[in-house]
Amino acid sequence: MTKRHILGAVALVAFAAVAAAQTPPMTPDIPSTGFDAVTPQADYVRREVMIPMRDGKKLFTVIVMRKGTNNAPILLTRTPYNAAKTTSRNPSQRIEEILPVADAELVDDGYIRVYQDVRGRNGSEGDYVMNRPLRGPLNHTKVDHATDASDTIDWLVKNLPESNGRVGMTGSSYPGFTTLMATIDPHPALRAVVPMSPMVDGWMGDDWFHNGAFRQNSYDYLTGQMASKDDGDPVASGTGDRYALWLKAGSAGDYARAYGLDAFPVARKMAEHPAYDDYWREQAVDRLLVARPFTVPMMLVVGQWDQEDSYGAPAVYRALKPKDKDGRLHLVVGPWRHSGVNYDGSALGPLRFTGDTALQFRRDVMKPFLDQYLKSGAPRVSTPPVLTYDSGRNRWQATAAIFDTKLKPLYLQAGATLDWNRADAAGRDDYVSDPAKPVPFLPRPIDWDSADVWKPWLVADQRFADGRPDVLTYVTEPLAAPVHILGRPMVDLFAATSGTDSDWVVKLIDVYPDEMSAEPRLAGYQLGIGMEIFRGRYVDGFDKPRALEPGKAENYRFELPTVNHSFMPGHRIMVQVQSSWFPLYDRNPQSYVANIFEAKPGDYRKATQSILTGGATASAILLPVVD
Repeated sequence: MTKRHILGAVALVAFAAVAAAQTPPMTPDIPSTGFDAVTPQADYVRREVMIPMRDGKKLFTVIVMRKGTNNAPILLTRTPYNAAKTTSRNPSQRIEEILPVADAELVDDGYIRVYQDVRGRNGSEGDYVMNRPLRGPLNHTKVDHATDASDTIDWLVKNLPESNGRVGMTGSSYPGFTTLMATIDPHPALRAVVPMSPMVDGWMGDDWFHNGAFRQNSYDYLTGQMASKDDGDPVASGTGDRYALWLKAGSAGDYARAYGLDAFPVARKMAEHPAYDDYWREQAVDRLLVARPFTVPMMLVVGQWDQEDSYGAPAVYRALKPKDKDGRLHLVVGPWRHSGVNYDGSALGPLRFTGDTALQFRRDVMKPFLDQYLKSGAPRVSTPPVLTYDSGRNRWQATAAIFDTKLKPLYLQAGATLDWNRADAAGRDDYVSDPAKPVPFLPRPIDWDSADVWKPWLVADQRFADGRPDVLTYVTEPLAAPVHILGRPMVDLFAATSGTDSDWVVKLIDVYPDEMSAEPRLAGYQLGIGMEIFRGRYVDGFDKPRALEPGKAENYRFELPTVNHSFMPGHRIMVQVQSSWFPLYDRNPQSYVANIFEAKPGDYRKATQSILTGGATASAILLPVVD
């Protein structure tokens, strides 16, 4: 046989072998053994487990750790926002890439990261109840977020041989709420928690209402959470100007009915409880915590411009502070939006800070705090009781207290001015509030579905409202020296209305100089430092709504969000007062109705609003001024 014949024979054999190895055309294309995207060269281990609860339901849980991890602390987050997706941020073989950005420093130092779907959401069994109440008057079952957290922790420490048996918890917004709930009758292995922007009281100042005024974009959240077990969609109400859409709809109740949102029990519950009754009181987490021993070291975190949950963290801190006998309670207020602590913290809207403030906090404050309680042999750290960021001077500031500063009144004066001295002569400034032309909370057109619009809206330039005939503006002369405030400013407003109900919106604003060559984008900028709304019918108490007497002056006192800010020389302090903030908050009809969710078109009426200045009824904003 020639060489050519030999080579030909070999080729035929090889071809036959390849032909024999071919996959039959009708072989099912979905592998029977599934597909694992994590390859052997991945630097992490990712496990999905179903953890049983005491009532027999199982909760979907994802456990992620770097390969070779041992004697490691566990950091748990319980979320309604899809644990599987949260732990699959990018298709990668690197642990820092699959987990959220904020986890990098932790897993790089040996932490085991655990995310769990709360019951009834995504991969978890059971029924989903928004802000599931604690077992008691509103919850007659055997389970709540406290028991689910305890059962989860118990399983983790018994079934993760790589762990050291110590568990911490963290999370922002809803996961901040579940973190706080875990400290109620906590599992012994729960050693420290970092609740961020936690949902604490949905009526007082988190998410659903602020001082009785309903936050109408709540409806989009409801469909996102409850339209399906997985991630839902926004309300199918179109993509146009939210202002025009909501104005056409009528009341919040009319809007809910128009788009089928009254099918959600939680939407009906909100409308059925417009005042601060037991439904809300029994859910308020600060009330639940203060009624129990304070045992788990806690670092509460919130953004100064948190557009969703500015109330909760400071409220819990104030409630628990008297119980903190050994310095295990801390509060951090950073220059962030809602949940901004977990992302890049170098800027917010037009504001630029000194470095990545969020990373600075996570790396230099949060991690050492967790380490000392969760890692074997970790050094004790001297964490200040309160850490805040002075957003006027752009610097971190540690302090022993934040809510003890004596409030100094800055008086609203005739002539649209502000002064530290009260005018002797009584006066009044009037404006007409028309529900048919409410003051927008942002320049139109409003698209709050856009993250670029919604996330930084609290730092939006307020010049769009200044000068409107239904907005009163009071301002100081340019400051000769800094005015530093640290704490919660308070509104002390004396006001009357020609109607029988009214909302009052007060904004504390830093007005930048008209000429700023170093930062031209901020020249003349009107930066909101603290802004809040109050529904007038609750002047006697949030559980005691009543009609207002036309023309009678009432004293409305309410707090603005917690701040640390220096008004710098050359800047001016401004206060704006108005009676609508639309469509973020539902319109007050300005004629008293039992339930504004059910207001009819004829109930919405113009009203003349009067702000009193000087004399015994001198309106003021009370500022926590520090040296």
